[in-house]
Amino acid sequence: MGEISCSNGISNGNGHAMVVQRKSCWYEEEIEENLRWCFALNSILHTGATQYQDIQLLDTKPFGKALVIDGKLQSAEIDEFIYHECLVHPALLHHQLPKTIFIMGGGEGSTARELLSHRTVEKVVMCDIDEPVVVRGRAELQRREECYDVIIGDLADPIEGGPCYQLYTKTFYELTVKPRLNQGGIFVTQAGPAGVFSHTEVFSCIYNTLKQVFKYVVPYSAHIPSYADIWGWVMASDTPFLLNADELDLRMKQRIKGENRYLDGKTFTSASTLSKAVRKSLDNETHVYTEGAARFIYGHGTAQKHNQG
Repeated sequence: MGEISCSNGISNGNGHAMVVQRKSCWYEEEIEENLRWCFALNSILHTGATQYQDIQLLDTKPFGKALVIDGKLQSAEIDEFIYHECLVHPALLHHQLPKTIFIMGGGEGSTARELLSHRTVEKVVMCDIDEPVVVRGRAELQRREECYDVIIGDLADPIEGGPCYQLYTKTFYELTVKPRLNQGGIFVTQAGPAGVFSHTEVFSCIYNTLKQVFKYVVPYSAHIPSYADIWGWVMASDTPFLLNADELDLRMKQRIKGENRYLDGKTFTSASTLSKAVRKSLDNETHVYTEGAARFIYGHGTAQKHNQG
């Protein structure tokens, strides 16, 4: 979980505090039991809690303004473009003509921003609310009679007691997501840490779960500095992904207003070429994500704390 600590002095190495003129504040996130990641703050802009999530908005020294939910950094001003370009553009570029898009999550608006840079996009529907996300997200897709060219899972990480883990299950993908895709439609989801050691938390089983539902599944990853790890996404469809780097670059020129800061054809080719260790692990993964056999990244959500209270 994330913690904020403030002090008026620093140690001089002899156990005595040195006098400084201003308070020093740090944000600390527990990535796993024996590993923590911290950085300095300019200020704390907001802290609060709802029935379902703890929320912090921080102004950090290295990463600018940052949103933290349930002790996990969700997005930082200085490098959010890496996450959102990787989440949005590969799916839209591989689609023949993406006009209608449904976003699960996406509350800060950056996913919609990237989508609306595509000239072909005519309609974006976003469902991100602070009430039972599972119930609302599932019901919103099921309620709508229309189908979509691309569905994007920009959800909070699957953490124990969190609001979103049911939206990573085989049942949800099979009975809710896939029926709402048009012919040739593409689903893409953020899939958690994807580093050499961290990818076994949820990335590998989300990949394997989507393989049970769709014919073609492409995992890819990129380093995001504020996450202190490699991050993963998984793209899935019943239509094959055939574009090479040059063809992706051509579509970017034809379709996207402006220019990406991070992603181009070669970058996606690199991102979807996983390391030997991760490829081998994904090939050997057998776990299918279900509500009864869920996997989580390290941490606990607010919902669990309320249930225990």
